[in-house]
This record gives sequence, C-alpha cells and structure tokens, in this order.
Amino acid sequence: MAVKIGTSGWSYPSWRPGFYPEGMQPTEFLAFYAVRFDTVELNSTGYRLPSADQFRRWAEAVPDGFEFSVKFSLVRLDRVTTFLERVLALGDRLGPVRVVYEGPRDNGTLSFVQGSIPPEIRLAWDFRDESWQETDGIVRVGDAGAEPFRYLRLREPPYSDDELRAVAATIRGPAYVYVRHEDEPTAPETASRLRDLL
Repeated sequence: MAVKIGTSGWSYPSWRPGFYPEGMQPTEFLAFYAVRFDTVELNSTGYRLPSADQFRRWAEAVPDGFEFSVKFSLVRLDRVTTFLERVLALGDRLGPVRVVYEGPRDNGTLSFVQGSIPPEIRLAWDFRDESWQETDGIVRVGDAGAEPFRYLRLREPPYSDDELRAVAATIRGPAYVYVRHEDEPTAPETASRLRDLL
C-alpha cells in the first residue's frame, strides 16, 4: 500500500447529483463510492456502534483492496472487547482504527488498549488533550512522520490547487488520507484532485 485517499463517510443524499447520479438509491451509494476510492472513514461508529452483521454487509459491498477506517470513541475500557468483536467482521476490509480519546494522559489506558488489540490491527490515536503531546512509539492522527503508517485528515475545505499541492508534497506512504464531508459533494472532488497530484 502506498497512499489511500477517501472521504469521511459516503452515505450523503446531498451528494446526489454531483457525485452520485440522479435517482441513485442510498443503498447503492457504497458500491458506487468503492469503485472510485479505495478507502472510507467511518465516523458514525464513534457515536453508535453497528452490529457485526452491518459491518459484514459493508465488507461484502466493496471490492478487494478497499478498506474502512473505523472511529472508536474511547470512553470506557470495558467497551474495547465489544468494539473488536464487531469491527473484526470487516475481515480484510478493516483499515486502521482511529481511537479518539478526550482524557488527559494515562499510560495505563494506552497500555490496556494496545494490549487488548490483536497485533494486525493498526491503531491511529486521536488525542484531544495536550498532555499527550510528547507520547512516542505510536501513530498519532495528523502526524505526517508517524511510523509505520500515517493517518491524515483534511478538515478545512475548500482547498485551492496550491493548497492541495502543498499537502501532496508532505504525504508519503503508507498513508491514509481523508477529506471532511460537507453537504455539497466537494469532498469526493477534493479527494480525486489530491490523488491526481500524488
């Protein structure tokens, strides 16, 4: 994998027309999207965790090589097991898990999560408290120098061609890049433009 680029979500009726064809049903959106991009960021999973069956249906709707990056809002440690049981239904369609953690630095929480996750699952930590600033040895969302992969989110549209060129110059693989959703179908257009610049 070099660089995978997609959007934050896909199921937006307001992208029809513009990205999705006029008259296309929402049940057809994912298959259409997955022909044009090779990854998508699931933000809704941070608010309500779908069933394993739903994850399985999503995995079946996309081609080989497509990956879902799944948001996990870490509020309670006893939810880690349930989260894993469900998202593993994605099988080889599971991309990185973006762990959103609001609390102050707590190495015990970090150790617990890392020790609970199978080694093949890639974690990207999205810390919201400054006390985590100097944490080493992990992938942090937005860190263009992270190893062994990068997880980047473009959150300030619209982007001029010059801005996208500057972003493209900082991206090196392996990396996942997601463009923020807006009501207008600008995110797929921005993702396509960025892909063309790499």
